[in-house]
Amino acid sequence: MKRQEIQGIGVSEGIRIAKAYIYKPAQDGGTVDSPVSQLDTPAAVDAELHKLRKAKADCAEQLEELTQKATKAVGEEQAGILAGQRKLLDDPAFYPKMEARVREHLEPAPRAVAEIVGQVASLLEDMNNDYMKERAADIRDIGSRLLACLSPGHTHGLTGITGQVILVADDLAPSDTVQLDPALVVGFITRTGGATSHTAILARSLGIAAVVGAGDGVEGVKDGDTLVLDGAAGLCIARPQEAEAEQYRLRMLRDLERSQSLEAYAARPAVTADGARVELAANIGSAAEAGAAVLQGADGVGLFRTEFLFMNAQAMPGEEEQFRAYQEAARIMEGRPVIIRTMDIGGDKELPYLQLPKEANPFLGYRAIRVGLVREDLLRTQLRAVLRASAFGKVKVMFPMISGLQEWRQARGILTEVQAELRQESLPFDENMEVGIMVEIPSTAVLAGFFASEVDFFSIGTNDLVQYTVAADRMNEHVAHLYDYFHPAVLQLIRTVIEASHAADKWTGMCGSMAGDPLAAPLLLGLGLDEWSMEAGCLSRMKETLAGLDRRECRELAKRILLLDTPKAVRQALRDFHNAKLNKLYEEV
Repeated sequence: MKRQEIQGIGVSEGIRIAKAYIYKPAQDGGTVDSPVSQLDTPAAVDAELHKLRKAKADCAEQLEELTQKATKAVGEEQAGILAGQRKLLDDPAFYPKMEARVREHLEPAPRAVAEIVGQVASLLEDMNNDYMKERAADIRDIGSRLLACLSPGHTHGLTGITGQVILVADDLAPSDTVQLDPALVVGFITRTGGATSHTAILARSLGIAAVVGAGDGVEGVKDGDTLVLDGAAGLCIARPQEAEAEQYRLRMLRDLERSQSLEAYAARPAVTADGARVELAANIGSAAEAGAAVLQGADGVGLFRTEFLFMNAQAMPGEEEQFRAYQEAARIMEGRPVIIRTMDIGGDKELPYLQLPKEANPFLGYRAIRVGLVREDLLRTQLRAVLRASAFGKVKVMFPMISGLQEWRQARGILTEVQAELRQESLPFDENMEVGIMVEIPSTAVLAGFFASEVDFFSIGTNDLVQYTVAADRMNEHVAHLYDYFHPAVLQLIRTVIEASHAADKWTGMCGSMAGDPLAAPLLLGLGLDEWSMEAGCLSRMKETLAGLDRRECRELAKRILLLDTPKAVRQALRDFHNAKLNKLYEEV
């Protein structure tokens, strides 16, 4: 077959050459043929129930091992995807129904599993709720794993890979991606997907080169085809010519040499080529992840996603439990800044015990600070814990999902009242603790000049800012191609916020996916971003990228990019800039 060039969105850099592995996950949890159509004796029923219970135990053991492995590789927050699957095995609305079908319908265990998985997953997929649709993918994944445990020789998902491959798939769920072994799966390309999806974030954390949103071009790739994958360029070449493959092989070796030298950057500060110090922080979901951030050389925590403390609990954590978690993070960071975001519940993050109302469009509904301002008891408890923790380190707090000054002032007023309560109780806290807001909604970015006179800092959350600016759900495959933080409108809003903060002698950070993207680094440096917060695994790569950038050149680049009118043009300008830098580096080598 002829050479084929496939263009998509590069979400995790790196050049890789390997054989294609076509991945087609089961759509209904999988099916396994059974030697009998129906069980005809009590003994047969008992034997089938025994097989099913053993399969459940084996499945649970596999998920626990994978969770531990994923926690070490990508952190507790991302590994929570697998921990959530483990919990589903104990859901009374799931596994017990399988046993019931064996016992009451006399069905063999594999058929009972496939039937219940199909029913439950279909029910969730029919809901008008992105979070529940994601749970459907988890249900099907568990079903496939259960069937693999039930049938010798039947493999689950990606367990059949034995050599280095580049995955080719319609899509990869986060629960698929978090299980990838970078020693075997060196890259992947998908037909659907967006630049800031959870799958893209996980690929960067794992160090797997990835291209998503490649469209129907992936259908021309066959199992075993030689593929060249360029994650930075968003390019995949199927069946390359030998001379072309050799050129990419040399580039891949140079890139791997660069990657191996990244470990040294963990112990260094982030400094640009012209000697400017850049503050690089880490996003964390628990106090335990603060330790990993320190090992990776983080200057602090730019985002403590406190909602995971709530999502991993069976009931609302009280003040003491929250205080201990925040205090521990502050202790581990040893005087480095720790920015704690008040809980961002709602949207795609549900708390069963909080019983939030079902909504047609939860991302635009009752979530984050909107919940806190209605349920003041929850917000006050959390603020008491944060303030008390501030006595043990450089703790800061920020409010998410602020859309206008009235919300900010109401939240700030509650914080002021809580501070007064702690003074009366003689409980110590940092009287000068900085208080900021997330910039996730275009209205806040537009009004940044007004906010700048009242807040201590801004933190731009590009993941939601993009979603609300271009009106595109990143989880919707039909519009995911519109979801791009290089959209010119998004860039204009980022510039507005940074300029407004600097005019008021305040600072602006960024904690969305864009902050951890090396392709975006020269643009953000040129725009004057003060603090960058990302997944801990991205820190060394970003330090290495910044070490090759000159602020003057980046300011000129930013001026040119802000005149461009499409995301594609912006990406190309940044690729050209990076390629010029790389070519110069290769010439020097």
